[in-house]
Amino acid sequence: MNIICIIHADFETPGVIENWANYNNHSLQIKKPYTGEKLPEVDNFDMFIFMGGPQSPLNMEAAPYLKNEISLIKECISKNKKLLGFCLGAQLIGEALGASTERSPEKEVGVYPIWFTDAGKKDPLLKEISNPAPVIHWHNDMPGLLNDSILLAYSQGCPRQIVRYKPNIYGFQCHLEMTRDNIITMIESVPDDLRPSKYTQTIEQILSQDYDLINAMMIKFLDRFSEG
Repeated sequence: MNIICIIHADFETPGVIENWANYNNHSLQIKKPYTGEKLPEVDNFDMFIFMGGPQSPLNMEAAPYLKNEISLIKECISKNKKLLGFCLGAQLIGEALGASTERSPEKEVGVYPIWFTDAGKKDPLLKEISNPAPVIHWHNDMPGLLNDSILLAYSQGCPRQIVRYKPNIYGFQCHLEMTRDNIITMIESVPDDLRPSKYTQTIEQILSQDYDLINAMMIKFLDRFSEG
């Protein structure tokens, strides 16, 4: 399978997704539109993954290349490509479908549980994952919803954590892909994000979490997503 990963900051990489792709002999390429790199041709790839980043669809003028990404996502949808978005990536998928990004009720930074809705408990790609499930959060915004969007999971600080937009299009406001090394890089790169809030953990709390467990959930999902 040919996979393209669109990243939005040097400190937000595919994480365990890259390990999974290498293990399964998938081709994984990375594009960085924030450095001026040209976006890929849709027909050359089977799966498109849009990662998180410090940008926001609520301030598109500060990152105009996001509009090009939304156009790319629209083309992916028209050609029935597999689409997966994390954090900012999930919000961009929502934007492409006509669902406007909104502010999350709470900023969340750290590892907090999510709970699955009835639809989430029945989702074929999420089955057998514990409920609640510990996941990584690092956000202020959340993806928009359409009338036919299926909300699969929520947290205490954010009502939209996992959304199934279509059977082959999922948006994760939360993160399962970040490894412990990725988290260390995030802490070093965006220390201001750790300013105290109701749902912001301390560095010590963040580093004490079991990232192998979280990454295992990501791998299980990717196995199923890639086979569907």
